[in-house]
Amino acid sequence: MKLNFLVKEMRNILLRLAYDGTSYHGFQRQPEEHGRTIQGELEKVWKKLFAEDVRIITAGRTDTGVHAAGQVVNFFSEARIPQQKIPKAMNSLLPRDIRILEAVDVKPEFNARKNAYWKRYDYRIDNRPIPDVFTRLYSLHVPIRLDVAEMQQAAYYLQGRHNFKAFAAAGSSAKSFIRTLYHCRVRQNAETITITCIGDGFLYNMVRIIAGTLIEVGKGKMQPEDLTEILECEDRTKAGMTAPASGLTLTYVNYDGSRPSEIFEDIEANLFEQLIC
Repeated sequence: MKLNFLVKEMRNILLRLAYDGTSYHGFQRQPEEHGRTIQGELEKVWKKLFAEDVRIITAGRTDTGVHAAGQVVNFFSEARIPQQKIPKAMNSLLPRDIRILEAVDVKPEFNARKNAYWKRYDYRIDNRPIPDVFTRLYSLHVPIRLDVAEMQQAAYYLQGRHNFKAFAAAGSSAKSFIRTLYHCRVRQNAETITITCIGDGFLYNMVRIIAGTLIEVGKGKMQPEDLTEILECEDRTKAGMTAPASGLTLTYVNYDGSRPSEIFEDIEANLFEQLIC
């Protein structure tokens, strides 16, 4: 006698989402007593909708208080809801500070973390004497006038493939500290200074330490040339402070290998092209 078992086909779903990280204990799921997390909210809502436990894989595990404009996750599910209806369904139950922007069925082998070519992070600084009440949750207020030209010069030293151990949180368990920064720039628009970092991967607190170090340069406490020595010494204590999480946003994650300059008008093409050759 033959037994026929009905096996439901698992689909791999990609979500692109944005969130205000102010009220969350980071992205990664934590015990409930530690507070709410982005992953916890996503998985809880999916279970409410489809009575199904899923395990979400993320492109980047943002820390407590860090925001995202273009986070990407994927997970496997048996739910049959059409992909175009997923954002509306999830957004109807998610907190208002988390929004699903897009849902796409992807190949089974797709992995949001492993398949990323590069990521863009932006760190924003409110450099006016009195902080702007409307951006206080999404920027770091520095009332001292910063020298943006010096910060920009310092940022150039960080571009390229380096050992970024000095820019990783102390005690990091990373197997390798080698990363490539395709783009590290500082620009000013009125009273807002934005530090943009685009790279093939980032160490724990790396962008926040870069931001804190460039702020020290902007204050005149470090010289731009000091960045070369800091990279070479691989000593965390030589770099600047870890800038607060509120100013950091994960802006974009790329999966098709296109050049950043093809997507963002504010990104130059030359360095990326040199580094990928």
